[in-house]
Amino acid sequence: MPACRLGLTLVLLLIPAALPVVGQEAGLHREVPSAEDFRLLNVQVRGEALDGRAALRVAGDPEVLGAVAAERREVVAELRARGERPGPAAFEESRRDFLAIVEDVEFGDGTIEVELAGQPAPGAQGGARGFVGVAFRVQEDDETYDCFYLRPTNGRAEDQLRRNHSAQYISHPHWTWFRLREETPAQYETYVDIGPAEWIAVKIEVTGEKARLYVNGAAQPTLIVNDLKSGADGRGKVALWMEGSTVAHFRNLRISPAE
Repeated sequence: MPACRLGLTLVLLLIPAALPVVGQEAGLHREVPSAEDFRLLNVQVRGEALDGRAALRVAGDPEVLGAVAAERREVVAELRARGERPGPAAFEESRRDFLAIVEDVEFGDGTIEVELAGQPAPGAQGGARGFVGVAFRVQEDDETYDCFYLRPTNGRAEDQLRRNHSAQYISHPHWTWFRLREETPAQYETYVDIGPAEWIAVKIEVTGEKARLYVNGAAQPTLIVNDLKSGADGRGKVALWMEGSTVAHFRNLRISPAE
């Protein structure tokens, strides 16, 4: 065999076949994500099909959920002893972030696409909505990030007000859903036709201070945010997001940072 052909053969043999695209510049695409793709924060994951489609199941770590429940019981007891009723802000001290963080991709501007599903976990209380979404520009403290998430049980509720709270933008730790709802009603949440335990295609486009959420292939965005709290130059990681009362499934995750 001529030397040039031998050299080419050796080079080709050294190139791994059909590897997923992963890297700081190239982004990431996983048809079926696995635990190895993430750093886990307060969640447990395993492969589990939903509706016949292979996926990654994400649920809260039972020990963490137990600790949160105990802390909330103490808060409720203290408030009741003073004759007060707890509102959402009362539980902020006990709130945890439940994230599966993609460590290998840095994201500022670009596009994130994923198929996801959420439903209340077994034994979840009445306020559970199957909260599920995507966090982006996640900082090193694992507490600071922007996020779009869905409330699947709201999408087809008979109560119109609940329907109006189906899709939500937040920016933790300071811009919680209840603060945004109180200070700027209806600006950061809206209606979308979704249901629990069903696959929902989500696309998020981020450019500077602006972000758009598209659901189930719609040509027009479901929710537009023109003032991302992370600012025009925000950067960080991308994470699968859920709330502790949820069992979530994810598949077909694609992260495409802007060039």
